Amino acid sequence: MNQNSLKRSITQIKYNREGDLLFSVAKDTVANVWYSVNGERLGTYNGHTGAVWCVDCDWDTKNVLTGSADNSCRLWDCETGKQLALLNTNSAVRTCGFDFSGNIIMFSTDKQMGYQCFLNFFDLRDPQQIEDNQPYQSIPCNEHKITSAVWGPLGEFVNAGHENGEINQFSAKSGEILKKAKEHTKQINDMQTSVDLTMFISASKDNTAKLFDSSSLDHIKTFKTERPVNSAAISPIMDHVVMGGGQEAMEVTTTSTRIGKFEARFFHAAYEEEFGRVKGHFGPINCVAFHPDGKSYSSGGEDGYVRIHYFDPHYFDFELEA
Repeated sequence: MNQNSLKRSITQIKYNREGDLLFSVAKDTVANVWYSVNGERLGTYNGHTGAVWCVDCDWDTKNVLTGSADNSCRLWDCETGKQLALLNTNSAVRTCGFDFSGNIIMFSTDKQMGYQCFLNFFDLRDPQQIEDNQPYQSIPCNEHKITSAVWGPLGEFVNAGHENGEINQFSAKSGEILKKAKEHTKQINDMQTSVDLTMFISASKDNTAKLFDSSSLDHIKTFKTERPVNSAAISPIMDHVVMGGGQEAMEVTTTSTRIGKFEARFFHAAYEEEFGRVKGHFGPINCVAFHPDGKSYSSGGEDGYVRIHYFDPHYFDFELEA
């Protein structure tokens, strides 16, 4: 599946809860939705005028949320593609997400052009907030901007990863910092939750991905590579994580040019051991996501392609020899 355009490198992909739809956004202003079963494009969400950095879909696949470098966060009707709300900001919108109820949205803005980074919360049940563009909660992050963020289990807080590798837990009600974790040494590129929301995995420029408890921010596991990790996801059915990133420069010239050399890497979540790689992309992998049924996964690359991979039957019988 290709986003066909010159500046098309994929920035984020996201399945809906059922897994029948896959949303992709890229540096080409358009948000796409695809049928995950056959890769056919269902439609587009048109309106942004800059690169789209983030996308999310609510629990019952009613609404879609996108954030863009055009200094706006937009809410769409999933089915019709109609724009339902436009929230203008002072800088690029880097992360966005619906809480579990689908009633509250959060998004963070970049520190740029003299503006600081903010984490904003809107209640979609209150049309006045949307109309006045007044979030009920806006948390300034003066020091280090937010580069990735996910909702906690009950919609009570958001766990945010920062450009210095810190993870902060912000209360969605009071806006205060509830907890902090500093396990990464460099920028956090991506955060994704487990299917039950009790854990999340963070992917960092420091060449590692780490598993955390969503509520306590206890650090559980670390997965090490030799390259910056752009994205990581947790399997909903196996003790597996998949990671995507760049690769060694020396490896670029030695392999055939017909097959993309950029690999998704699979690690066992309990043993922290790598057990498999999947080649295919012609540029760094920017985002990975497991299908909610755990039988396939997708990756989006700098090359502008979204690739859907189905696991072989023997993948499901696989157990690492201890």
